[in-house]
Amino acid sequence: MEELTRKRVPLDWAMTQSNLGLALMRLGERESATERLEEAIAAYRAALEELTREHAPRMWAATQTNLGAALMRLAERETGTARVEEAVTAYRAALELFNRERLPLDWARTQTNLATALVLQGMRESGTARLEEAVVAFRAALEEHTRERVPLDWAKTQNNLGLVLMMLGSRESGTARLEEAAAAYRAALEEHRRRRVPMQWATTKASLGNVLVRLGERERGTARLEAAVAVHRAALEEVTRERAPLDWAMTQANLGLALMLLGERERETTHLEDAVAAYRAALQEYTRARVPLDWAMTQASLGLALARLGERETGVSRLEEAVAAHRAALQESSRERVPLRWATTQASLGLALMMLGERERDMARLEDAAAACRAALEEMTRERMPLEREKAQESLDRTLRLLAARRG
Repeated sequence: MEELTRKRVPLDWAMTQSNLGLALMRLGERESATERLEEAIAAYRAALEELTREHAPRMWAATQTNLGAALMRLAERETGTARVEEAVTAYRAALELFNRERLPLDWARTQTNLATALVLQGMRESGTARLEEAVVAFRAALEEHTRERVPLDWAKTQNNLGLVLMMLGSRESGTARLEEAAAAYRAALEEHRRRRVPMQWATTKASLGNVLVRLGERERGTARLEAAVAVHRAALEEVTRERAPLDWAMTQANLGLALMLLGERERETTHLEDAVAAYRAALQEYTRARVPLDWAMTQASLGLALARLGERETGVSRLEEAVAAHRAALQESSRERVPLRWATTQASLGLALMMLGERERDMARLEDAAAACRAALEEMTRERMPLEREKAQESLDRTLRLLAARRG
């Protein structure tokens, strides 16, 4: 760099800046600090001062793509949208040159990168516009990343498309997007075969299971939920605790949800018992020290499953365990850190305490239940969580009636 000065050999200087950016990005990917990634971004931007679209169009587009990648690595470690918006801008700039007719595979690859950035942006925003754009970009990529030409890239893109469609479907009342997501995952499984790529097969299976759970929640029958249970159990044949402990824990937790929803619709308690077992299995790897928020979320889910069992039993042991699980979850799911999750857990705690207080005729339990419901309602506004607020208010009203009856 000392010899390749900008004044003497501007294009060589710019290419060296670009190579420096790549090296810094690779280092930054391996470090927890963000300093290297910041330096990589600065190097790419310096390179673009000489690698202009007019003088070096191919190198300009390639550097825009690399800049987008560095910005995405940084965005993944931050909570705002500023970096990811810059990445979207960089990828769109690259697409001005990487047109489909001239460079079809580069165009498709950049469409995929753009879609990935739009997904991250969409996850951090309340609307669906960015996610809708991501669907368009992924589908554009599939026009060139065909199954015949690049089968594994095609399957990966189908998998990513499925993820965006599932997120969109989760934010909508209908099931059309969720059905499309299931179709995308099933398409991916045509190439993500177990013998060929066992872990990708298992990951895609688990994703399909999550979509089936969401579909099952919106239907009266149990067919989708039963299919989700079968799919998650299949995934666990490859995603073992020894091979991928955190992925195993996540799949166990997802299995637990499918089993709990299935158990809620049946008279027997077998599936609810299995749900409790799945959540407890997940907690063997989802420890508080390693992944505190995942631990808390799984504790809350365990609490829900235990409460469902407690409703159907005459004793109080399951309800007491449910209360303990929800209180454990609140140790990490604090109001300051995750206010909506905190509110949801408070509401679930309130319901479990109410059932326990009613069964034991315990005024203290009922007072605690009312306090938990009131706490939940502080965050559950009508605008933000209308359905959850309605349920929490119903629990509070019922608790207050029970208290009035005990007092009077």
